[in-house]
Amino acid sequence: MTSHRRDDVVALCAPLTDPGDFDVLLDRVADARVVMIGEASHGTHEYYRWRAALTQRLITGKGFSFVAVEGDWPDCARVDRAVRCFPAAPEDPRAALLAFDRWPTWMWANEEVLGFCRWLRAHNAGLDDDARVGFHGLDVYSLWESLREIMVHLREHDPAEVPTALAAYRCFEPYGESARDYAMATRFVPAGCENEVVDLLVRLREQATAEGGSFGAWQNAAVVAGAERYYRAMTTGGPESWNVRDRHMDETLDRLLSHYGPGSKAVVWAHNTHVGDVRATAMAASGTVTIGQLARERHGEDQVVLIGLGSHRGTVVAGSAWGAPMREMPVPAARPGSLEDVLHDAAPEQALMVFPRADRPGLLTTELDHRAIGVVYAPEHERTRNYLPTVLGDRYDAFLWIDQTRALHPLHTPQIDTLEPETYPSGV
Repeated sequence: MTSHRRDDVVALCAPLTDPGDFDVLLDRVADARVVMIGEASHGTHEYYRWRAALTQRLITGKGFSFVAVEGDWPDCARVDRAVRCFPAAPEDPRAALLAFDRWPTWMWANEEVLGFCRWLRAHNAGLDDDARVGFHGLDVYSLWESLREIMVHLREHDPAEVPTALAAYRCFEPYGESARDYAMATRFVPAGCENEVVDLLVRLREQATAEGGSFGAWQNAAVVAGAERYYRAMTTGGPESWNVRDRHMDETLDRLLSHYGPGSKAVVWAHNTHVGDVRATAMAASGTVTIGQLARERHGEDQVVLIGLGSHRGTVVAGSAWGAPMREMPVPAARPGSLEDVLHDAAPEQALMVFPRADRPGLLTTELDHRAIGVVYAPEHERTRNYLPTVLGDRYDAFLWIDQTRALHPLHTPQIDTLEPETYPSGV
């Protein structure tokens, strides 16, 4: 590594020892409405720990309104009821997290998320109902779960609309809750169940925007519509299914901000490959979009702060194939010349970088390989498959560095056989 690059690292990095070290980052957040906090894998203890610590400071010091994660709406709705102290919800969020049954369960059903959710419930317990901080899912996979949630809601609150929901449910019923079978069927019948889903979405959107309508039912209908588009797109290959998914997450985030009202603020938890601005990576050439890019375009760059995370080596929880049992795997030392290799040579063991807006050093303006590990991981091929050329200072506004990391601690969840089709490009 050149002495010039080493000087860049030393100048940018501040040691990260406790949550008080986030003061400079909170100054950068200022009055931003959206803060997105990434992770370089879905199975690393330190990423979840520091992300939770930063989020706690954003909630207590900056008045953030809710946390929105790369998870399914129905699963996260159970967590939301627990952390916001709903009367019928369990007192311990652990019960809500244990109910996550879609592979990879460890992404959210882990001890690190449980610790944050217990803290959030305790924080909310001292607040009025309308001031409590929520926990919501942004993702698109829960087609059948969301349909069932809609049916339950309509039977109880609006029986006249049950036939509309039944029409959508019966359209999907022949596929036996197999997203793969539905996706394959749309190759021969391109419209699939699109018409039934759109009708359902329009009806529930009209009700939700009327006085007394259910935001949750509307959002579940939006998930069904997004999932239907996502599974159809998967048959075409390429980035289209990725884009359907990230656009759905962006729209859900915007819907939540509107639902919480003027002045509301969101913390987003997702993988670096979603949080970072794709225009600063090699993925941009294929037409791929990310929620980080979309948030900057929707809200303005001064209203969005994107934070990446990374490490040099350690261990991680992942699967050897899509749907394989989770296991702890080694993460080898980073590829020579990569961002992680550069930071390993010159940065403190744990460090925070908040990027200047002008007069940026070469580390922030030069393209470097940047590691990304998905829920499927093969350490033996790590150096050839897991790096994305990135201009660091354009992809993020800040970066958390942990030189050596360890695997997170999954809760005990049941192994399931029903799986969604593998996500593009590699389970992130």
